[in-house]
Amino acid sequence: MKAAVYPGSFDPVTYGHLDIIRRASDIFDELTVSVLNNHLKSPLFSVEERVKILEEATKDLPNVKIDCFSGLLIDYAKKKDVHVAIRGLRAITDFEYELQLAQTNSKLSNGELDTMFLTTSLEYAYLSSSSVKEIARFHGDISMCVPAFVAERIYEKYGHGSCR
Repeated sequence: MKAAVYPGSFDPVTYGHLDIIRRASDIFDELTVSVLNNHLKSPLFSVEERVKILEEATKDLPNVKIDCFSGLLIDYAKKKDVHVAIRGLRAITDFEYELQLAQTNSKLSNGELDTMFLTTSLEYAYLSSSSVKEIARFHGDISMCVPAFVAERIYEKYGHGSCR
């Protein structure tokens, strides 16, 4: 069975993330989308909330599982017996960072973890979780960035209802 892991913060999950998830799920028999519990960041949503949001957003994809992890991706992948990590690229500016990360993971795992890059579809190339949060914080319309139920959760976090 071909399996892969798509790690990330997903704070919040965007249509760009969902595009990568859908396309990776077509390539692999099993895709685990795993939320990183990064203690160095102050996320809008807790890990548990992000897991629940991802479960709802991917419920139509039977070969996608949602999980979470802390620590190094290579340790998580080894524990799950997964040898491919999925990473999304929006622009050339993402590539340098992602390439370095992929090379580091490969070296640290003694070549046991490969990285597959998927470029985000052009219609979502502008999206980032940070920009979605910034737009929502100032009462902007994020309906073109995230599913409606995610937008509602984001607006609730900022203490206001939907803008459109």
